[in-house]
Amino acid sequence: MLKSRLLVAATALSLSALVFAHGKQDDAVDYRMGLMTVIGWNFGPLGAMVKGKAPFDAADFSKHADRVAFLSDQIVEGFPKGSDKGHTDAKPEIWANWDDFQAKAKDFNTQAKLLADVAKANDEAKDKEQFKKVAETCKACHEKYKKD
Repeated sequence: MLKSRLLVAATALSLSALVFAHGKQDDAVDYRMGLMTVIGWNFGPLGAMVKGKAPFDAADFSKHADRVAFLSDQIVEGFPKGSDKGHTDAKPEIWANWDDFQAKAKDFNTQAKLLADVAKANDEAKDKEQFKKVAETCKACHEKYKKD
């Protein structure tokens, strides 16, 4: 009788740990998807200005660049171990090549911060040039680590 109670208790504990871990995994996926959505929300107007699809507005450009720079610092924390399951666009290669992924995220962060700094000078040509460098860092990571 005691063995069966211990078995039931151990099973219940194991299942609750799995549910808890699954909840944390879902939270991480939700966090990073939300983060990428907000980055994209701010990146879109920048790209539109750079491509001439929207009039260039230095103040608006700087505002969006500041937001992207701030958010770029948070990317890596959205990819904890174990968050490669479920509904995610992240490829498993992220965790298999963690150092490379972190380096790509750091490149994005560095270039995004430079964009925010450059944007403060209100120099449209330099803003556009730096934006392209940021976009290249996005592409480098997405090509290797994001599912189509």
